[in-house]
Amino acid sequence: MSQIARDFLTRCFAPGETIALLLRSENPAKTQQRVVTLEQSLAPRYLGWLAHENRNGANIYVAANPLCSGSRRRTKENIASVRHLYMDIDTDGDARLAALQASEAVPNPTAILSTSSGKYQVLWRVDGFDFELQETALKQLAIAFGGDPACTDCNRVLRLPGFLNHKYQPAHRVSVEYPCASVWTPADFCVETSVAHATLFECGIPSGKQPRKQSKSESDWLWVLEELAHGRDAAKLTRELAAYRSDKPNPLYYAQRTVDVASARLWLLEGIRHDDVITMLISRRRFDLPTAPCSARAREIVQTAQRMIARTKTA
Repeated sequence: MSQIARDFLTRCFAPGETIALLLRSENPAKTQQRVVTLEQSLAPRYLGWLAHENRNGANIYVAANPLCSGSRRRTKENIASVRHLYMDIDTDGDARLAALQASEAVPNPTAILSTSSGKYQVLWRVDGFDFELQETALKQLAIAFGGDPACTDCNRVLRLPGFLNHKYQPAHRVSVEYPCASVWTPADFCVETSVAHATLFECGIPSGKQPRKQSKSESDWLWVLEELAHGRDAAKLTRELAAYRSDKPNPLYYAQRTVDVASARLWLLEGIRHDDVITMLISRRRFDLPTAPCSARAREIVQTAQRMIARTKTA
């Protein structure tokens, strides 16, 4: 638990930076905020204290952007710089996340947090954004991919991976995956309302607009489905897709996810049990990923495939 949080914090912030942590309990209602240096937050005793508070019902959050040195509060005026773009996806999460990852309008996320079943927080590590440009981009992302439009403040907090989300019973442990290590600039984001409506329409989310021309990612998806249906070896298919889509920031991640989601969809349609599909995906990637992330990834992929099948049946 503490190691997951430590890894996340060290990926998001630089040595010596000031960060804000928020602890919020519902019963009894209590909020604590701590403004500390990165090094203080990574100390074993400090992480142990966070874990103790979390076990006793406190939800743990961290501000998405660093604060100015010497700050005591997490106000907009105290935010030092724009470190991340981010988006909360709370409705139709698997479908909207799939739409985002298939879109040509945004780069690969730096981190994807699974905050509860079907709910996500998506982050992009960025450079070159001022506060006004960040707010505009956050609003466009929310419109484009069905995110929470209220989550556009520069002092926004995010759930800290590794800790329990006590909003639900049983509590859900917040997990994270890191699709890409790149730092993105404003030029990498081409999210406009027209693109947004088209993207959501193509992925089965009504938008009231007509679909645009099929994207390269959609063509990849249809090709992978057809190849798998004809018995093509998944490993060879993954390598071929990764080589073909070298334009992607992380071609191998893109290819593995596309092939695995397509495989899960086909297996489920063939009547293979949910748990067996998870086991098959874990077996496929057991040499590529550590056991725990591999298992969590397999469950998330099967959930995504199930939602795709459900949308097809109700369309």
